[in-house]
Amino acid sequence: MDKELIINALGPEIRVALMENRALVEIYVERQDEANISGNIYKGRIQRVLPGMQAAFVEAGLKQAAFIYVDEVLNGRTPPPEGMYIKNENEYGEEDESQPEEESGPISGRGNGPAPEGRPPIEQMLKEGQELLVQVARSPIGSKGARLTTYISLPGRFLVLMPTVDHLGISRRIADEAERTRLRELVESMRTHPYGYIVRTAAEGVSAEVLAQDMEFLNNLWDDIQQRYHEVSAPSMLHQELTVTLRCVRDLLAHEADRVIIDAPSVYKTVKQFIEKFMPRLKNSVSLYTGEEPIFDAYNLEVDVQRALKKKVWLKCGGYIVIEITEALVAIDVNTGRYVGKRNFAETILKTNLEAVKEIAYQIRLRNLGGIIILDFIDMESKADQEKVYNTLKETLGRDKAKTNVLPMSDMGLIQMTRKRVVKSLPRMMCEPCFYCEGEGMLLSRRSICYNVFRDVRRQGAETRPSKIQIKVHPVIADLLLGQESSLISDLEEQVNRQICIYPQRDYHLEQYEITEVLEDGLN
Repeated sequence: MDKELIINALGPEIRVALMENRALVEIYVERQDEANISGNIYKGRIQRVLPGMQAAFVEAGLKQAAFIYVDEVLNGRTPPPEGMYIKNENEYGEEDESQPEEESGPISGRGNGPAPEGRPPIEQMLKEGQELLVQVARSPIGSKGARLTTYISLPGRFLVLMPTVDHLGISRRIADEAERTRLRELVESMRTHPYGYIVRTAAEGVSAEVLAQDMEFLNNLWDDIQQRYHEVSAPSMLHQELTVTLRCVRDLLAHEADRVIIDAPSVYKTVKQFIEKFMPRLKNSVSLYTGEEPIFDAYNLEVDVQRALKKKVWLKCGGYIVIEITEALVAIDVNTGRYVGKRNFAETILKTNLEAVKEIAYQIRLRNLGGIIILDFIDMESKADQEKVYNTLKETLGRDKAKTNVLPMSDMGLIQMTRKRVVKSLPRMMCEPCFYCEGEGMLLSRRSICYNVFRDVRRQGAETRPSKIQIKVHPVIADLLLGQESSLISDLEEQVNRQICIYPQRDYHLEQYEITEVLEDGLN
């Protein structure tokens, strides 16, 4: 499969697109004032402890207060005793299977609730004004502040250092058992501190010398962070993650992409130096784009990006899906649309649902949708058809490196799933609430506005006795009042016994109107 990383760094924002067989599958956007802070490490100060939520607000020097839940707080000791707490997955797409799921601790960003069994409540571990070392587990999303953790993880090229746990894991993507054993024994023999490590997918086939260099680099980085912690006052940033460009090159090149194409000479030079230092065998994989046409236009990416912001996505068969992003969850609805099938109703529904499954998995990955996702498929009576749709969805989502959990289809044709959310989704990054409808997504109907005007005029006409009533409205409403609803105005003039004049105002919001009483002497 032909895979490319296309980096558009000319302009006010950086966009990184991952393409598979010339089709866009993932896109990352970073703006200078909205940079992804996931992975950054801070010296923070506890602002407020909330026993009822088993959480605390932390001042870390960010625009808004961050928060930390009880299951993300070290149990008053650094590092914790061996095996006390182990993450099942880090923030960089590397999972380990060295511990059974039930023996692993909760995944970062699990949520609030009572303190886990065997752990003291948060009010016994944290106090207002207390300083602590924290890492951003999830960047701010909307009105929600950043989510923090005290379980630090530092990613390198081949290893992820977890200095607060004594644990060794191997990426699940390394399937060969002999290679897994080799890597485990290598890392175990090289450990000089009781630190935890996850061996990343990129380490497959790597020599002991290279792994030792990566481990030394990460250990020195952790020592530097600890030293800075004791030298600076809270709140302060101690460590900043790589830019989106270098992060994508580090995590995607070689395993997710075969080459990198960059349009900005300065960024090309930086990436080239980074690759020569940390990934020398891939130094020939990066190239500079010199075409006159913008790089995203040259690779036909702009259309795909704009399509990823639309609510309705058409399927090849003629059906379509509708994607609604709400504060609490993402709802995706499947419809047959123009597709009428060829044989029977059940076959038509199954074909639409199966095609929708592939598009849903693609859109979830492309838009980076996370949290709770509800999929509303077209109702299927056959249990075999329901199982086929469910299994196809799980198989398709298996290519997504973000952790997902999918429940079987309910009797109502719904599938509930979750997908790990670390940064903003693409629509939240590139869009903002409509200032016209204030994010409601709906406006009062034109007839409803006319009837509201009618009621307000009656209300004012009953209170006073003006000679004339002026109504200023949006031109569309004026046309409706003077046309289709003209009888409404005539009836109203009889009821209030006054002349009513309609004045269209081009600068008015559709729902805006103003009723003015004009007295007999011409004064308002």
